Amino acid sequence: MAASTPQRFGDLEPSAWPGERLGLPETGPRSVARIGRRTLAIAIDWGLALLLANAFADGAAVSMLTLAIFAVAQVVFIPTIGGSIGHRLLGMRVVPLVGGWIGLWRPVVRTLLLVLVIPVIVWDSDQRGFHDKIAGTVLVRA
Repeated sequence: MAASTPQRFGDLEPSAWPGERLGLPETGPRSVARIGRRTLAIAIDWGLALLLANAFADGAAVSMLTLAIFAVAQVVFIPTIGGSIGHRLLGMRVVPLVGGWIGLWRPVVRTLLLVLVIPVIVWDSDQRGFHDKIAGTVLVRA
């Protein structure tokens, strides 16, 4: 076997840029969305969910309703418009690694993991969170 062929997890060479191993460009359309855009997009989505929740509930119910609205919006908007409202406002799309339509199961799995928070703050050298790795998706610039 050639010495340059990775055989174990630790044998992989570092990526020159996020998305290189996925065949994505370094910059521009279809490049991996960076952490600043991602953070702002989730803040926009959470803020919108919070506004809606406050319009329909008060007290302790607001927290659970905010989480529910946030989750439903992710599951509905990812397969229909290619991402959440925050993603789209900031010029990003959630796409499956295999290409084609993202389907219904990917947004559901991705969102269930997203609301757990921990998978979101753990990511790889391609800047894909655990929620994206499990769902087989990547957040790219549109």
